[in-house]
Amino acid sequence: MANQKPKKTVKKSSTKPETKKETVATSEVQTVDTKAQSKGFFARKCDKNENVLTIFKTPRIWGALMGELIGTMLVTMLLLTLGVQPLYIVIAMVGIYIAVVGLSGANLNPLVTVGMMATRRMSAIRGVLYILAQVLGAWLGLIIINAFRLGSATTLELPMMSEVKGETFWAVALVELLGAIVLAFCFARALRYTRKSPVTFALTVTSSVTLVIIFGIVVAQSFFGLSDSFIFNPAVALMYQILPTTAEGIGELAALAGLAISAYVLIPMVGGVIGFYISDLANKLVGEGYTCDDYDQE
Repeated sequence: MANQKPKKTVKKSSTKPETKKETVATSEVQTVDTKAQSKGFFARKCDKNENVLTIFKTPRIWGALMGELIGTMLVTMLLLTLGVQPLYIVIAMVGIYIAVVGLSGANLNPLVTVGMMATRRMSAIRGVLYILAQVLGAWLGLIIINAFRLGSATTLELPMMSEVKGETFWAVALVELLGAIVLAFCFARALRYTRKSPVTFALTVTSSVTLVIIFGIVVAQSFFGLSDSFIFNPAVALMYQILPTTAEGIGELAALAGLAISAYVLIPMVGGVIGFYISDLANKLVGEGYTCDDYDQE
């Protein structure tokens, strides 16, 4: 009996599923994911360390500003001379965007820059510098084209935008707003191709520009009787002499100038912000993106 081995006791493992704990854990994960998505929607997407004190520490910002200045200058010269011919716009602007995208991202439009600032894709100081470069570039484009016009002694006048008055303000503002939303949305969707495929980026952006310009012309002429074109670019629009030069008094002149700036500058910028936020919202809702398997029926 002394040599008898002790009996081994085998513990039975419980295999009952802990459904309650798993359900709680799953709900907690879903809650965390929802909070992370809502937080990520408004999260800063640009360099967190970029501010007014650090942005000039490297020469890269100057190259970006040169790109915005030269690109906007070329776009202004193109639109002031060739007008709104769709085929010319696509061919010429594709080259401009491809040449500039590696320098600055090729905003070339204040409404795009404001949309990127609002969605925190770009720091405030960089956005302000971009807009200043865009306005300066558009002004240089106007000077160059006007110099050719005056030097040739031609009677051809530079194009002008539709004069904004009380009865036409809301028509112009609505067209500018809708066009700016479409343009900003397409630009936001094309941002993923800036490095991978500049040609795809340029084609997407220039096609959207052509689309909204044609849309503006057709809607304005068909429904509102406005014959002049829409540019959907506040920097270029300022060079189209949108500001009135004559009025019965200073008060009327200021009122007309305010209407013009609101219709061709401020409202397109609001549309740019809306377009970028719509793109971000769609991106969050779609998650990992569309696949053909989503619609397979078994």
